[in-house]
Amino acid sequence: QVRLVESGGGLVQPGGSHRLSCAASGNIFRIGAMAWYRQAPGKQRELVARIIRDGSTNYADSAKGRFTISRDNAKNTVTLQMNSLKPDDTAVYYCNADAIPGTSSRSYGYWGQGTQVTVSS
Repeated sequence: QVRLVESGGGLVQPGGSHRLSCAASGNIFRIGAMAWYRQAPGKQRELVARIIRDGSTNYADSAKGRFTISRDNAKNTVTLQMNSLKPDDTAVYYCNADAIPGTSSRSYGYWGQGTQVTVSS
């Protein structure tokens, strides 16, 4: 019913910048919070940044000051701008959204398929 598709993964040099985008599509009534998570090899998936409809945000300590999350409510998209990237940022990045599908009256959590970001020289 609701599909999230990430784009923008790739190879980035340390200290560089990169942008990830996620678009939600399908029969959507309303999207609430949207977020980016990441999972590095051998580690648990962790929250990177989260944004709610009014634009309020929160970030993991590792992302504060370097990453910026933003969204376009009209287009059902969320973006993660990543600056000053480090090798430790290497991970699969997942888009997440709490959405009410058009056929329901309650919210569900949805995940994208993930996109690989590798920070290496």
